[in-house]
Amino acid sequence: MDKKAITGKIEEAVARRGCFLVDVTVSKGNEIVLTIEKDSGSVDLSDCAAVNDAFLAAFDKDVEDYALTVTSAGLDQPFKVLRQYRKALGTQVEVRLKGGQRLIGALIRADEEGIVLKYFRKETLEGSKKKVSVEREEAFSREAVNSVVPHIVSNHK
Repeated sequence: MDKKAITGKIEEAVARRGCFLVDVTVSKGNEIVLTIEKDSGSVDLSDCAAVNDAFLAAFDKDVEDYALTVTSAGLDQPFKVLRQYRKALGTQVEVRLKGGQRLIGALIRADEEGIVLKYFRKETLEGSKKKVSVEREEAFSREAVNSVVPHIVSNHK
């Protein structure tokens, strides 16, 4: 099966659920994984079931011989599409830059060129020997960013 054919036939059903496709993977053995995300709120079981049903209606399992999994984008998975970045605007994210640097901050802007992150960094100010926390707002090109994931803070003690 072809990703474009799958996307073309399933995208409308996904959109009717207030969701969007994050990823479509097809293995050599025709194991298909559809990863969906919701524009607002979280994907629930009924969203996955509805997309599953729409897929089954669009592709005859006896003819195509496939295995299907419909899943939501995990909180620990890097963003793959611009809509995920836009959904996360104003929230805390963890950004890993090429070269290994890791930053945690608020995602301020996201577009095709890159992202803008507001974060705090310890710096030594002129005339001071102690490092202080300084707020920075910095743009990063898509080429400079290795991955972006939601930053989950646990208040559990």
